Amino acid sequence: MDAGIPMGRLDMIEVAGKKMTFQTEYFSNPSPRAETKVYFGGALKKVFERELTSVSESEMEKVIHAFHQEKVDEIVAMLRKKSETS
Repeated sequence: MDAGIPMGRLDMIEVAGKKMTFQTEYFSNPSPRAETKVYFGGALKKVFERELTSVSESEMEKVIHAFHQEKVDEIVAMLRKKSETS
């Protein structure tokens, strides 16, 4: 990790005709955490947060990326299921 600051993630995807952006960032204050923000059509719709106080610096990047991917997969699966039942 450069300078001890983990990199974030940004994904733009389209599922069932819905365009979404997933943005995950690391914040150190007031305590270490990752936030994944979900945008639909440019509007913020949901924020997920994961506390990182118990995560070692060497594992931080891995945990942040896994958290981001977990939220992407969760929402994509929900939208696909919803579009199949509609």
